[in-house]
Amino acid sequence: MGWAVKSIVATLGMAAVLAGCSNETNPQNTNMRTGEPITDRETIFSIFGNYDDPNVTLEVNRYIWDASLEVLSFLPVTSADPFSGLLVFGYGTPPGGGTAYRATVHVKDPALDARSLNLALATRAGPAAPDTVRKVEDAILTRARQLRIADQGM
Repeated sequence: MGWAVKSIVATLGMAAVLAGCSNETNPQNTNMRTGEPITDRETIFSIFGNYDDPNVTLEVNRYIWDASLEVLSFLPVTSADPFSGLLVFGYGTPPGGGTAYRATVHVKDPALDARSLNLALATRAGPAAPDTVRKVEDAILTRARQLRIADQGM
């Protein structure tokens, strides 16, 4: 017999010896409680279920969403998730500019408000200048307000 087979046989033999060392012949649990059967239980497969919880809503402001797509239209859209409000753009150069930028926009709230918008702007050399980020945020919010006014027919 090989070394691996001998090792397995020895391990199984030791497990059998240890199992026989118990001094209880038939343990009885007299404090057993009965309860309702567990029917509503989560498993690993629960993530694939479509469970609509009316208490959980993910809403984004559509005007900020559309304005972000318009203002940053020179950037290619890499990923868009309207349920979480996340827009990821790849590198692109603005018209008349020489620096390539990439952006990530997170629309966090359904309100048309500055705190609903989170913008991360970067160049190939690192984060963009704070002044540039502020100007792009202002452009997105201004365009969002214009879209809302146009939608209301004012």
